[in-house]
Amino acid sequence: MIFKNLYRTIRSEPWPIQVIWAVLSFEFILALVEQQWPLAGVALFTFCLTLVPLYVSSRVGISFPTPLMVAVTAFIFATIFLGEAFDYYNRFWWWDILLHGGSALGFGLVGFMLVFMLFEGDRYAAPRWAMALIAFSFAVTIGACWEIFEYAMDQLFGTNMQKSGLDDTMGDLMVDVVGGSVGAFLGWLYMIGRGPGFTRGLFEDFVNRNRRFFKKFKRSK
Repeated sequence: MIFKNLYRTIRSEPWPIQVIWAVLSFEFILALVEQQWPLAGVALFTFCLTLVPLYVSSRVGISFPTPLMVAVTAFIFATIFLGEAFDYYNRFWWWDILLHGGSALGFGLVGFMLVFMLFEGDRYAAPRWAMALIAFSFAVTIGACWEIFEYAMDQLFGTNMQKSGLDDTMGDLMVDVVGGSVGAFLGWLYMIGRGPGFTRGLFEDFVNRNRRFFKKFKRSK
């Protein structure tokens, strides 16, 4: 039953996520054949971690836009598998900055979606700046939790996710603040009816997927 449900989940997901899962599965099997146990462990751990957002989404009954789910899966793949197993952090100096900045921006948008949902889509239920501040705080909190995760991985499994230690951690947090600020600002622009087309599409896709939570929602003119 477990494998049958897993197969259904894989078949129902967008093709970019399926490609990532296929790559991880191939690398896992290849690593087992070549007896590269650390690589096999990283591939399996990454695969399991990519299932967490889908599991949480299904458990809480909230459906997120496809681009966001693809982005989260790609972030986990790029951070854990490419970053650690293939040493992308050291091979490309901009890898860490790109991932942290992009993820913080994304979590800023997700934070705004969740805040907007709490007010059932009512644009006037709370000051817009307050909603943006909550979204920003959500993004930075996720970033801080990720730094704790990196520290735990380094201590427990001997990885090198923190690189230069304190300098790397503080640099990542600064990038998180910038990315979270941009995400929150885009949410604020949406609230006043001036957001870019792609953010407006994300927000309204989220609303359409979760209509029961947005009883007071009205599209801006």
